[in-house]
Amino acid sequence: MTGPQRDIMANVERLHRLMDQHGCAAIVARSGKNFTYLAGFASPGTLARHLDFPDSPREVLVLWPRHGEAVLIVNHYAAPLARRDSWVRRVEVYDDYAESPYARLATVLQDLGLQREMIGVEKTYVSAARWEELHTLLPDATLVDCTAMMARVRWVKTPGEIHLLKHAADLLDDAYLEVFPSVRVGETERAVHSRLVQSCLRRGAQWAHGLLNSSRNTIAYGGEGDTVFQAGDIIRNDYVAYCHGYPGHQSRTVILGEPSAEQRRIYRLMRDIYRRTIEQCRAGVKASTIHAFAAGQFREHGYHDRVSLVGHSVGPWWHQQEPYIVSTCDDPLEAGMVLALEPHVGSWHLQDLVLVTPEGPQLLSDRFNTDDIFVIE
Repeated sequence: MTGPQRDIMANVERLHRLMDQHGCAAIVARSGKNFTYLAGFASPGTLARHLDFPDSPREVLVLWPRHGEAVLIVNHYAAPLARRDSWVRRVEVYDDYAESPYARLATVLQDLGLQREMIGVEKTYVSAARWEELHTLLPDATLVDCTAMMARVRWVKTPGEIHLLKHAADLLDDAYLEVFPSVRVGETERAVHSRLVQSCLRRGAQWAHGLLNSSRNTIAYGGEGDTVFQAGDIIRNDYVAYCHGYPGHQSRTVILGEPSAEQRRIYRLMRDIYRRTIEQCRAGVKASTIHAFAAGQFREHGYHDRVSLVGHSVGPWWHQQEPYIVSTCDDPLEAGMVLALEPHVGSWHLQDLVLVTPEGPQLLSDRFNTDDIFVIE
């Protein structure tokens, strides 16, 4: 079954410009991020896990030539979904478990007359064994790593991508607004987490994951377990809800019961540092400059915690994408980027999706009011 022709949402103009700059006659996309981006659909369930494993016996590839028609190289299990949902119309099916997708790729490249050209391949994701196989199959081709180039392609969003990101952000905030008021003293992290994930799925997310714990739980990334919420706890949260492969990704500072005057004071301080950092997110400003600003603000107010990741770009398949707002990244921001900004210390975690425009930063995740700390009565 083949679905109706879909408009391409990827930034093809930017892709072709960067391919020309790097001298690439074609790109081979293998990672979940780049396959999803160029194929135009997100794989669910078991198909998704095969995208994530470099040693999968059921790999899927997108061949994107600089000139001519793109090609999907998929196995029999993945072919029906690809034919229905992808904007790529040519689908080559290989015999999974019995045939190598790279052998089929080499045949297609030869048919296109590209076997002696420069081919961009994700060296950070294609296994060493597959890289050697490609060299054997295409001895006259020049294989180059296109990972950094593809990150630059993805980080400037098209209007269609921005629309999807806004939709996913609204979905996640609606789930927050539904679930947080229902939390009660004595409930476990596990119980609240399950309601949040269920709310995201019920609202149309393909999948959701995240972090939720009590401020008394010192192992933030240890999973949502049997820790019981008590009055006065800050409920730290950091979730991602994906719609058509694109993430809504926000964090909201939530407290169970009436906050103390000191808690209200700290929240206002953290909120103001957070919002001042967002104001730095303008086209031309280096990522490292924004990180230095946020870290300096915390130090100025007496917080000397390690400030590692102030934010990051977002994109299909996996929410954390380049550029990362860290001390060592000197990439300047560009108009059209969508950033997840999250400068924070401890459990005082605020995070939003922000669009970089020529006029300045624009809040995309605007459904949840963060002027004051969210209080669960």
